[in-house]
Amino acid sequence: MNTALIVAAGTGRRMGTATHKQFLELDGMPILGHTLRVFQDSSLIDSIVVVTGGDEIPFVREKIVEKYEFSKVTDVVSGGAERYESVYRGLLCCEEADYVFIQDAVRPFVTEEILQRGWETVRDYGSAVCGVPSKDTVKITDPWGMVQETPSRERVWIVQTPQIFLYSLVRKAYDRILDPACGAEVSPFIGKTITDDAMVVESMGAEVHMFEGDYRNIKITTPEDLMIAKALL
Repeated sequence: MNTALIVAAGTGRRMGTATHKQFLELDGMPILGHTLRVFQDSSLIDSIVVVTGGDEIPFVREKIVEKYEFSKVTDVVSGGAERYESVYRGLLCCEEADYVFIQDAVRPFVTEEILQRGWETVRDYGSAVCGVPSKDTVKITDPWGMVQETPSRERVWIVQTPQIFLYSLVRKAYDRILDPACGAEVSPFIGKTITDDAMVVESMGAEVHMFEGDYRNIKITTPEDLMIAKALL
């Protein structure tokens, strides 16, 4: 069983709008709706869990899930203060899944082709993180901006979503850092540096495998991103 976990709990401070970025309209439909449509229509996905702000649950259920008939959505749950907390709350609703596809709500240009490539990869490796090779040279600096390293561009990837994992693997990784019963705690420092799910899996020494996404699979977080998204339609 494959479950898509759509993370839609962000506030969108960088967008500078009163409406949270996942609910901004793109071609007449909220951005979240475009993302859900891809997973609703995919033959790979059996169920969908949406994690959103607690106050937005009625809106998501009535104005998006019911209005657009996203029948695969089985749960709409409240997220946490940080992204990793929201993902964990979503994972708790996916216990019947064999694999989980974790997706940013504001990446509406994910495609069935991307999902298929990810599915082929996760079946071989147990993990599959979407990304694209960097087109630019990347510099690693110290806190004062002095260059410390120039990694080979051939080995640098720009990470996207979906990030796909065996459910047992990603759940174990999240339990390890968030479940008090496992005897572990996330320090404020670690919490602030967890920016994707692969990092959580990597933290317990598990291997994470990249697969190629699409340069058009952008994340809409700023007004400039929204302009690009409108041009991509």
